[in-house]
Amino acid sequence: MSRLAAVLALGSALGLAWPAHALDVARYPELETFIHELSKTDGFSKRALERLFARARLRPEIIQAMERPKEALPWYEYRKLFVTDERIEQGVIFWRRHATLLKRAQHEYGVPPEIVVAILGVETQYGRHRGTWPVLDALTTLTLQHPPRAAFFREELRQYLLLTRELGLDPARLQGSYAGAMGMPQFIPSSWRRYAIDFDGDRRADLFGNTADIIGSVANFLRMHGWERNAPVSDAAHVEGTLHLWIEKLGVKPSLPLGQFVRHGVSPPQHRDPELPAALIVLEGESGPLARIGYNNFHVITRYNRSSRYAMAVQELAEQLRSRYEAAP
Repeated sequence: MSRLAAVLALGSALGLAWPAHALDVARYPELETFIHELSKTDGFSKRALERLFARARLRPEIIQAMERPKEALPWYEYRKLFVTDERIEQGVIFWRRHATLLKRAQHEYGVPPEIVVAILGVETQYGRHRGTWPVLDALTTLTLQHPPRAAFFREELRQYLLLTRELGLDPARLQGSYAGAMGMPQFIPSSWRRYAIDFDGDRRADLFGNTADIIGSVANFLRMHGWERNAPVSDAAHVEGTLHLWIEKLGVKPSLPLGQFVRHGVSPPQHRDPELPAALIVLEGESGPLARIGYNNFHVITRYNRSSRYAMAVQELAEQLRSRYEAAP
């Protein structure tokens, strides 16, 4: 834990409130440079940007949240947050309510309804929890006070300003996650601008309140990242010895033919093509490691969130949704 995170944690334990700090643009040369670049390359008014950032607040608790993400939990704890009866029941209701849109998205993009619904369930519980952080504050704080990913969030801040200008929205008023993700599907600004689509023909891609656009955009995101129609996501696997550790270190992107897993102590499913590229994912079970063989579509889900725990939660919730949806009268 960093010194800042430790101080924040102590403050929380003592019941102290951590006030957001008003932003003095002149104290941050990197922000002045950023404003200058936006005025030159993207046509923003320098004076308008200075007024906008004077409305922003630096929030130390956002740094704490970044350093303690849910994805750092062991799998058996992480799973309990998302694969729940409540999310399954709510997801089936959502699926039935929007079955026509989900079926159309599957036809056009090849993504099954249960995967789209599961992502929305994990991200915001079908729109119930979209985040309460001012997006401008979140992205500005992370740009100025989170050096490990400052360049990434600096670009997201630029994308956010471009997006809100395109949509005609006040950038100081939108709310989202502590990392600046927005709407029911929790798209970061660059993803919104690249992958959000107008799925109902009203000439506007709205991920805040238009369910058609939300469903279509999630399916489009996955398709654009390589989703394969009618292809598997992952299978359970059994491992023996320690040779499998070499495969695990290759990461979640499939890079080894499934037929070669046996020689490394991994028993793959017999019904799969031995030439199918695969990856080994090992998660933390309550009674020991859990092994999965991940395929291309598992890797695609991790493009939405880089955590293999996240992708596994999406798959398990999707499987439960499909089972409950088909069983209901």
